[in-house]
Amino acid sequence: QVQLVESGGGLVQPGGSLRLSCAASASIFSIGIMGWYRQAPGKQRELVASITSGGRTNYIDSVQGRFTISTDYAKKTVYLQMSNLKAEDTAVYYCNAKRLSLEYWGQGTQVTVSS
Repeated sequence: QVQLVESGGGLVQPGGSLRLSCAASASIFSIGIMGWYRQAPGKQRELVASITSGGRTNYIDSVQGRFTISTDYAKKTVYLQMSNLKAEDTAVYYCNAKRLSLEYWGQGTQVTVSS
């Protein structure tokens, strides 16, 4: 069992920045892939960014160059640095961990981009 706790969401103006954090209860090294998903009202949940235990990253096109996923193994934490935020980035952001055949989710954190 892996518990995930997100933090760092909030209200930000367009063009601003936020950093989301996801604290895991287990060593990130033992988790195969960690990722950030988001779900906007009326839309399906989508994968925004992911990182493997080996450090390989992947991003959806709409956030490429603006978002950066990273890990701090000592703190068992995954981050999502978001810059140049746009209104369309508004969503609930969820942390996800995949270990072998199991999948775990955090409770989500709201990100609202609005002037």
